[in-house]
Amino acid sequence: MRDWAIEQFGTNDKAVLVFGALIVVLVIGVGVGVLAMRGQRTAAYALTCVIGLMGGFAVLIRPAPSLGKLMPTIVGTIVSIAVLWYLAPRPVSEADRLAGEAEPMGVDRRRFLTGAIGVGSIAVFAGGVGRLLQQRFEINSERNALVLPTAGGKAQALPANAQLSASGLEPFVTPNSEFYRIDTALVVPQVSKNSWKLKVHGLVDNELEITFDDLLARPQVERYVTLSCVSNKVGGDLVGNALWQGVLVKDILEEAGLQEGAEQVVGRSVDGWTCGSPTEVIMDGRDAMLAVAMNGEPLPARHGYPVRMVVPGLYGYVSATKWITELKLTRWEDFDAYWIPRGWSKKGPVKTMARIDTPRNGSDQMSTVAIGGVAWAVHRGISQVQVRVDEGEWRDADLGGVPSNDTWVQWVYELEADPGRHVIEARAFDGDGVPQAEEPAPVAPNGAQGYHRITIETSNTSN
Repeated sequence: MRDWAIEQFGTNDKAVLVFGALIVVLVIGVGVGVLAMRGQRTAAYALTCVIGLMGGFAVLIRPAPSLGKLMPTIVGTIVSIAVLWYLAPRPVSEADRLAGEAEPMGVDRRRFLTGAIGVGSIAVFAGGVGRLLQQRFEINSERNALVLPTAGGKAQALPANAQLSASGLEPFVTPNSEFYRIDTALVVPQVSKNSWKLKVHGLVDNELEITFDDLLARPQVERYVTLSCVSNKVGGDLVGNALWQGVLVKDILEEAGLQEGAEQVVGRSVDGWTCGSPTEVIMDGRDAMLAVAMNGEPLPARHGYPVRMVVPGLYGYVSATKWITELKLTRWEDFDAYWIPRGWSKKGPVKTMARIDTPRNGSDQMSTVAIGGVAWAVHRGISQVQVRVDEGEWRDADLGGVPSNDTWVQWVYELEADPGRHVIEARAFDGDGVPQAEEPAPVAPNGAQGYHRITIETSNTSN
């Protein structure tokens, strides 16, 4: 269901999940109300308690459960039972029954209507107050006022041809507002820089505790890095390229002193989510960083403010911890991060992939048409992109420039096609000349693979 939701709704999956949950709660509420109005108050109470227990169980199996996280479920269940007791019809007394009351239960319609309006009003008022209280903890104003230090290690300037001119291509740098978001947080955590701390511990010689000010005082680097979600299907949009600024994780781990057996760097989010990155990858010289900025501004809250992890060449589920508060060095066998027991691979290197952005699948085109898109093999680079028409011979596309092997590259191929229906495919080769896998594979357990294909209809006249 998770994979289907991501495939169908992409980054809107959380909104759909919340809406679906509200529909389910509404249906259950109707069922509870029907039971109560039929006089089956005990059954209505029992069903309400069962739903409360299910909610409590859901909280307990989430990362870092606590009494504070259980309280909404506990209070909600108690309030629901109180509302049932208040609004449900009362049993008719023996005296009233003997006086001619035929039914065992009595309903005072005026009392019920007045009570329902009262309860509804209180609910709306409580929701409004809750929203106002929540806004007190939002960090937008703090983020807007934050002045970041200038990075000493500047990113290599973008080549003049990084952004090719073909219409319909994804921008080389993805705007923050359009950058994909996939995580397990239904509500974006609001973490103040003043309370943020990073704990570095586990198989290290010296445990560290770093504040946000400490982090900003360290040498800063800027790098363009493409991130991709392991749930990205072939041709999908769960991938983006941004300019990140932060502190190299390698420097911090060297300061902590790695002990023998420290094979995995476990990042933990403020909400308890975890991921495990191979220590050898973090330490191999790539620009894995604790990022504080994205495209020249402090991280947006939805992308991990105040600090997140960025590791070139690894899928996000094994590297991109948002709202990070902990780095723990462990052996692989000593800890399984969040997604591993759910069937995903422990190591998640990004696969080589080419995507066709233009023209759109199923569109009508002139016989001369520019086929273009992006390709990535993060940290290995892209050496070649080829296009094939109707399973014919592979033809080389023109590549745009890149600042490093850690980003995607734009590509374009000018197609001269006969009028009719055509199937277009694209494939990429990494920096070592290794082609992407042709055999299709689903996203689980370690990322989708296969060629991206589109179909177009060409003619000698434009529609």
